Amino acid sequence: MNGLIGKKVGMTSVFDGNGRNVACTVIEMGPCVVTQVKTEESDGYSALQLGFGEAKEKNTTRPELGHFAKAKTTPKQRVVEFRDFDAVEKAVGDLVNVDEIFEEGDYVSAIGTSKGKGFQGVVKRHGFKGVNDATHGQHNRQRAPGSIGAASYPAKVFKGMRMAGRDGGRRVKTTNLEVVKIFPEQNIILVKGAVPGHKGGFVILEK
Repeated sequence: MNGLIGKKVGMTSVFDGNGRNVACTVIEMGPCVVTQVKTEESDGYSALQLGFGEAKEKNTTRPELGHFAKAKTTPKQRVVEFRDFDAVEKAVGDLVNVDEIFEEGDYVSAIGTSKGKGFQGVVKRHGFKGVNDATHGQHNRQRAPGSIGAASYPAKVFKGMRMAGRDGGRRVKTTNLEVVKIFPEQNIILVKGAVPGHKGGFVILEK
């Protein structure tokens, strides 16, 4: 599967061929450097390991420094493997640019870490309706979870019960996003719709 690592810049909008205003996410996609080439003979599977984003040496472990030195590149913030990479043959230390992998009109999947929302109730976290009416003696129940179904039997709360808790901040994959525009000179790609994560967050695009 082909893909690249990038960084979410923000959102914008463009007009399509029918004059409709389309909301797009702007992603700085690469260039990514090849830090390792895995093959069936040596590793049991074929994959291309790519690195993106400059990291400080003091924040990089010694094994990682040796790994990046072998690839003749500076330390990277993110390293991701893409299995069965079918692009043009690449060697360790080569750069992979956005226009080599994606074309306008392609449909891609975006993987990122969703925005952390902290501790949230069931209405925001799970979309509960809450108790409808504020009349008939009900008091402050509009956003309450209601009964969770436990009684003397089974005398416990089942695992996975949808309740209040910490929301967001987890790995999210959004599929079937259309590539609207590519700017190879700036390593910028515009993707139709929303991509998980905050501005400046790392994003993986897979084709």
